[in-house]
Amino acid sequence: MTVYKGQIASIHIGQPDVLEKASADTLTFELDGIVGDRHRGFDREAWSSGDRQPGGTIRRNERHWSAMSVEDIAQISADMDLTGTLDAGDLGVNFSISGVPEFSRLTKGTILKFASGAELVVVEYNPPCIDMGESLAQKYTKKDGQPPSAKEFLLAATVSRGVIGIVDVPGTIEVGDGVEVRLYETPKRLLS
Repeated sequence: MTVYKGQIASIHIGQPDVLEKASADTLTFELDGIVGDRHRGFDREAWSSGDRQPGGTIRRNERHWSAMSVEDIAQISADMDLTGTLDAGDLGVNFSISGVPEFSRLTKGTILKFASGAELVVVEYNPPCIDMGESLAQKYTKKDGQPPSAKEFLLAATVSRGVIGIVDVPGTIEVGDGVEVRLYETPKRLLS
């Protein structure tokens, strides 16, 4: 089993009807998501675009949490030619991690394990959205003095927007905590 060791760089929590997430000291994970976060719940309504079901359909919530790597955030910022680095909270993620290579490419089933006992399971890649791009355009400036376009964010974040997942084991995390990332591997009995 391939295991990476990373570290929590920032923590954020989201309020209803707001894309950005505010900085927080800790996140408490329960089986239905993060306490106090807008994505908490066992189910959710399907979005009109991006989901397999028609908009409004009640479905399982696969987005208890979202995360990005600080390395991907820095690369997106550079690709957008920004004067500074994007803030993870402005990107709408619950936490950012440093030290895990190709974080946005973690496969479904990968486990993020924390000292508190919390275990999070990666469900899928988190694609960039136009609404987030438009929000960033109002907060950031490119080196030429112009705001970035929403399309520039979509292009820069196409393969590096992070991952989303569910809570497998409750627990808490804080900035500076270590995280063990156990990559999913197909069981040998299925390869025979």
